[in-house]
Amino acid sequence: MVRDIEINNTILLLDNYASDSHKLHTSLKKAGKENIVVVIDSDGFLPDDVISVYEYFLGDFKCDDIVPGRPRYFNQINVPDYWEISGNNNFGKISNLNKERARIFYAEPKHQRFVKVVDWYDERGIVRSSDHYNKYGILYARTIFNAKGKRVNKAYFSVSGKEIIVENYVTKNIILNDGNITKIFKTKTDFVTYFLKKAGLYESRLFFNTLSTSFLVSQNLSAGDSEDVLFWQESIGDEIPGNMRFILEGKSARKTKIVVQKRQAYNRLLELGVSENMIKKLGYIYQFEKDNYNKPKALICTNSDRIAECCNLVEKLPEMHFYIAALTEMSAKLMDMDKYSNVSLYPGVKMTILEELFKECDFYLDINYESEIVSAVQRAFLHNQLIFAFKETMHNSEYISGEHIYEIKSVDNMISCLKEIISNKDLLKEHLSKQHDAAFSESVEAYSQI
Repeated sequence: MVRDIEINNTILLLDNYASDSHKLHTSLKKAGKENIVVVIDSDGFLPDDVISVYEYFLGDFKCDDIVPGRPRYFNQINVPDYWEISGNNNFGKISNLNKERARIFYAEPKHQRFVKVVDWYDERGIVRSSDHYNKYGILYARTIFNAKGKRVNKAYFSVSGKEIIVENYVTKNIILNDGNITKIFKTKTDFVTYFLKKAGLYESRLFFNTLSTSFLVSQNLSAGDSEDVLFWQESIGDEIPGNMRFILEGKSARKTKIVVQKRQAYNRLLELGVSENMIKKLGYIYQFEKDNYNKPKALICTNSDRIAECCNLVEKLPEMHFYIAALTEMSAKLMDMDKYSNVSLYPGVKMTILEELFKECDFYLDINYESEIVSAVQRAFLHNQLIFAFKETMHNSEYISGEHIYEIKSVDNMISCLKEIISNKDLLKEHLSKQHDAAFSESVEAYSQI
């Protein structure tokens, strides 16, 4: 059973829906370009307006009679009697007599503890199978591993649990049970090409962002009169990638222009001799949640008490109020920070309160060790907070101006910069502009030129 697709003349074909793919999709929408978005390798948690090539053949998981019809919580995995399920905000595990038998991986945001994958171990602790759950709580795929823990194949199931697709990682073949017809594809490229024909998208214009499967698919399609667009989102090393050179030399089966979405990659291509007339530089359109009024309020999100130079910053910046939020309970060490009049603590913070903190604060300090929570740096950027970080603690440099990244030993320089900005609103605008530029912030007009 396949899904109906409303035909459009342009497809955004993505190998996966990682961060850069999501930003490109969002930017195109904000520029008024409503493309059909197709993802080749998905994790079961795609947005509703995005199509998965594999799940297209599995049926409609949104049917009313599907139970549970929502993401599966970590303790809703079926296990043998007396086995125990436990979890924290990073992962879950399934145990039998104190021996871990499975590891549960969450979909983002992890603190919601929605199940994406469950890895099942053998007696030696080697992964032998992975169960894949989607956003409707359905087990839609299972990966099998050999005795050495290497992938052998992955089966995809329909809404009713019938095996529809089997991908063999050894032979690279894909077997599809399409109604009463069984088809065998030698490569993933052939499989995706078949999908495009089946969905009536074979002659569409393509936007794509890798030189792997999506590019190879483009070479399988009829030439047409439209010009495809490669949105290049990776770095460039010592040489121009082979398939990109193929496009630049005019050998591609379809007319293709190249749009580069990383400043380093664009500059490197020019250094390697590519003409400015052959590539275009283009960032992303960001929707900022609020303006920055230079309020001396700084947010820190953490799930541990390991916050670099925390006391030093608090004591030397009495004009700044620090809001420290954690999804978990706080240790006695961190709770002791409550002794400072310019510190407010939020242990076990609720999402509604955390969202208000992002709106209220105009600064964000990425200075906590351990893992990042709630995609805090990206959220701070989209809330137009001016972000500062230490090299030793930084979680996402993509959204931080290089001028705002310090070594811990240079904490006094960070403090001096913060003091200057707090006292000068014009200086704040200048630093925010550099932050936007570092993230390659782009205008709607620039996208319309494509």
